[in-house]
Amino acid sequence: MLTVFWDSKGPILENYQECGTTVTSATYCDLLQRELKPAIRSKRKGKLSKEILLLHDNARPHTAAHTLETLKQLKWESMEHPAYSPDLAPSDFHLFRPLKNALQGRRFSCDYDVKAAVHQWLHAQPKHFFADGIKKFVGHWEKRITKRGDYIEK
Repeated sequence: MLTVFWDSKGPILENYQECGTTVTSATYCDLLQRELKPAIRSKRKGKLSKEILLLHDNARPHTAAHTLETLKQLKWESMEHPAYSPDLAPSDFHLFRPLKNALQGRRFSCDYDVKAAVHQWLHAQPKHFFADGIKKFVGHWEKRITKRGDYIEK
């Protein structure tokens, strides 16, 4: 399983979960502290001194008390994500769909080859690709507000 953190400038961190393991609040918090924070420090210089705002879905590891406490310690904020709202998950509607299409029909001999293909695809996207995803998210959010919370079909 891939967890990817990205912003309007591109990928910040790719994390590949070992096969057969489960994402828990503890593993997610460890990822935030040991991998994401240093990745932001090195790839987005100066951002850690400003406000970090995460958008993740409301899966249990993201909303558990331990995770909320870790975010508080890191002085990061998390946007609230309505349940069952793929239209408000940029990774779902903007990132994973085209990635899936790009990898469709390809055969891989091992996990390493899949990871390499995903990494290559993420870093081959034009500069505007990720900014476009954030813009789409803002548009989806505004539509959601206009529709008073109703789900938005394409």
